[in-house]
Amino acid sequence: MVVLRYLVILLTYIGLGLGYLPGLRMNRATIALVGAALLMALGLLDLPAAWSAIDYKTLVFLFGMMIISANLAASGFFQLAIDYTIRHIHSPFGLLIVLTFGSGFLSALFLNDTIALILTPLVVGITQLLKLNPIPYLLALAGATNLGSVATLSGNPQNILIGSFSGISYLDFAKALTPLALVSLVIQVVWLWWLYPEVRSLRPYLKVEPPHYRIFKPLLIKSLLITAGLLIAFLVGIPTAEATLIAAGLLLVTRRLKPERILQKVDWDLLLMFCGLFILTEGVQKLGALEWFSRFVHEPLSILGVTVLLSNLVSNVPAVLLLHHLIPHPDTQTWLLLAAASTLAGNLTLLGSVANLIVAEAVAKRGYRLTFGDHLRFGLPLTVVTLALTYFWIF
Repeated sequence: MVVLRYLVILLTYIGLGLGYLPGLRMNRATIALVGAALLMALGLLDLPAAWSAIDYKTLVFLFGMMIISANLAASGFFQLAIDYTIRHIHSPFGLLIVLTFGSGFLSALFLNDTIALILTPLVVGITQLLKLNPIPYLLALAGATNLGSVATLSGNPQNILIGSFSGISYLDFAKALTPLALVSLVIQVVWLWWLYPEVRSLRPYLKVEPPHYRIFKPLLIKSLLITAGLLIAFLVGIPTAEATLIAAGLLLVTRRLKPERILQKVDWDLLLMFCGLFILTEGVQKLGALEWFSRFVHEPLSILGVTVLLSNLVSNVPAVLLLHHLIPHPDTQTWLLLAAASTLAGNLTLLGSVANLIVAEAVAKRGYRLTFGDHLRFGLPLTVVTLALTYFWIF
């Protein structure tokens, strides 16, 4: 029975790392849920224990942020940002800078996966209109969504988890890691400038008309006001889950927009995957499998190394769920290291973060190819430098 339990956990984490199981039509959400169900079937957990393992605050925060992002997308906010970019940025290098810092800023406020999903087709459209090589700009988008999301608790799912587990406030977290995110974005610009000579040009390109889109002004104003109020609530210390749910509730009060249009944009797969991961992690803890990791997390450098390794083997969210039991609760520095390392490790390979995969898959549907080698050439040096910077910044 014990062997079967370990086998289920092993296969589940392999599937989570790959994103599929060979021969089966399963995504990460179904893999996590099936793995959790099998652990209950094998008697490791009962339903009350599995239910209590789920961190509802994290799920509420994620759901609320998805509702807010969906409203901003429906209002035309992101298309408006792209339009502004085309009209006011007049060179390939200018576009690289605005895309890097713009997507990094948006990823700090909203979930990085959402920003990658929304902006990828827009970036492809801009580069096609301007007759530019899309690959360096897509790498900039994928990298910046990871780097920018380091700055805040709302930037990515693993930061949301760490905020819930550690009790670090939104403002304290942002004060500690925003400078790191900004410097990392600068490093990315310099590295892409070195890798791709065509992005160095400061010569104006021919002006083109941006793609047609619609702005729903009442919804745009309402969404921006509520989002601004939410950020203020974060800064004054209102609990993030409660504040986000209230903001989402206010946005769902509408006379014009059908609720189905917003609720269809919620990434239910991600929420279900989190439920399964919480249960899986509880099962791993009950089996005592975390004791093997505990010998490697006694000092910062080893924590950094284990986090990077796990983040690229099983992805960063499962890595944080596995490691958070081993982090001393009041040790703010170590929690910040876990947050930064698990996020920055996502730039190491194409498989390192969901944002990378979103960009690669979305661009493949439009006839381009972002290869593993292209990403590794960009991501490996960037990750090594930013992780070294992280270690010295925090410790």
